[in-house]
Amino acid sequence: MNSSLSGKVALVTGAGRDVGKAIALELAAQDAAVAVNYQSSADAAEQVVAEIRAAGGNAISCKADIATFSETKGMVDRIVSELGGIDIVVNNAGVAQRARFLETTPEQWKRHIDVGLLGTVNTSQAALPHMLAAGKGGRIISLGGDSSRIGEANLSMAAASRAATIALIKSLAREFGRYDVTCNAVTLGMIQSAHSDPAWLAENLPKMVKNYPLKRIGQPADVAPMVAFLASSDAAWITGQTISINGGFAML
Repeated sequence: MNSSLSGKVALVTGAGRDVGKAIALELAAQDAAVAVNYQSSADAAEQVVAEIRAAGGNAISCKADIATFSETKGMVDRIVSELGGIDIVVNNAGVAQRARFLETTPEQWKRHIDVGLLGTVNTSQAALPHMLAAGKGGRIISLGGDSSRIGEANLSMAAASRAATIALIKSLAREFGRYDVTCNAVTLGMIQSAHSDPAWLAENLPKMVKNYPLKRIGQPADVAPMVAFLASSDAAWITGQTISINGGFAML
């Protein structure tokens, strides 16, 4: 096994907290230089950067709304300038608003699609030219929920936008495999996060874990190692795949 990411540069979107933070810290622990993206949580992103640097790693924070291509391209160009390239893109930022389908609005749908789908389009269009120019291959990894594969009541917006992202990832895998760029998706079951509603969890967690063979919901630390593996040379012959991390909730 050769999982070191030494000499690699990674962008992690939405990396200020929860799963994004865990991924950024894991990639840095494996010696990648990490760009910690955020849209509004500057303090949280700077804290992640500080943790990486305190451990001897290299990191910068990057503000950008990935739903806007000009901001995304500016961010990627800055990463290439300051960190020396871009080898790994982890599309973690997303929106997952629970709502009954008949109560959803066009504005809500647009936001889910802008971030969940177009965010991955934008980061990929901004990063791939640099990857191809460098001639060293690359990694594009997109995260989402298992609702994108199995459907889930009251999560139609997130499910639809992330299902489209999976189709995009498969298409990019076929188009850019010849350049040694691998593209994969990671879908998740319920992950406890800082955004989790404590009252909702207290009421629903006992019922939820009955559907998980491992009898617990996930933690951000359950996700980061798989993303780091897909980013590494050990996963060089894995592309176009969707891998679920869900405690056995859905066996696909």
